[in-house]
Amino acid sequence: MAVLGILSFTLEVPDLDEGVRFYTDAGLVATVDGDIARLRCPGQNRDSITLVGGFPVKRLHHVALRADNLDLIAENVVEFGGDVVDPPRGYSDNGLWVADPHGMLLHLSEQPADPELVAGPVFSVNGPGRIVRKRRPAVLPGSSYSPATPRRLGHVLVFTPDVPASVKFVTEALGMGLADRAQDIIAFCCARADSDHHVLAFAKSPGVGFHHGSFQVQDPDEVGRGGRALVEKMGKGDWGFGRHTIGSNFFHYIQDPWGSWFEYYSDMDYIDDYAEWSPTNYRMADSLANWGPPVPTDFVHNYEISTES
Repeated sequence: MAVLGILSFTLEVPDLDEGVRFYTDAGLVATVDGDIARLRCPGQNRDSITLVGGFPVKRLHHVALRADNLDLIAENVVEFGGDVVDPPRGYSDNGLWVADPHGMLLHLSEQPADPELVAGPVFSVNGPGRIVRKRRPAVLPGSSYSPATPRRLGHVLVFTPDVPASVKFVTEALGMGLADRAQDIIAFCCARADSDHHVLAFAKSPGVGFHHGSFQVQDPDEVGRGGRALVEKMGKGDWGFGRHTIGSNFFHYIQDPWGSWFEYYSDMDYIDDYAEWSPTNYRMADSLANWGPPVPTDFVHNYEISTES
């Protein structure tokens, strides 16, 4: 009985064309049908993002997770303060629809695991006493590189009014594991086997909302190149290039048209067996970055609620 991984997220948005333009500029492939746009990583056979247009403001609709033993999860959901709900109108009735204790909607379904990604070139780093790259340059002229290509959706971070309560719900009711946290402000949760450091994360805010979706690319260079290219196209805010303490991944965040964020990442910590992992409670100084540029003033602002305290 457990969540096995992340599948997708769905957003209600005021301008579908603007959303499609942003995510295709980021490297995703779009299929548009009326007021609905579905976006996937090149080469993948399933969607990572669904945008539903025609709404006055952007809002998180739901997060979709891959899971097994849905009957037992349904029993635990009620015990730990959530609700099993009917599928929203127009959405699939397969799997299990759940509202967490704060009303955030989750769709759990039994899906086959994604095929293993094809490995790319090794990112080789020469260092003192460790020369592993010889007789060739590490970096080619900029024009040699294709645009950034997201390989898969790695995780989603959402806002919640009570981080410990949200963690308790997904760990006790959905069978996830707490990977790490920083006090009661931010927490990172993983699947209990063969998981990125986090697949679902929570940040404190007065209400529920979507903060960012994070997409894996080949290596740190592609994080940097892709992030800079998308910033130049968008002309909005960004944060990066940098490296997180929690999760260890290199990152570059680019602000979407509605004030939330898109992240390119590489080199995430991996938890093959949660029983062998020890969660850490980090200081707030380590909650966002180990190194990088200054954090934007609105990086943790939840634009889906009217006020922030």
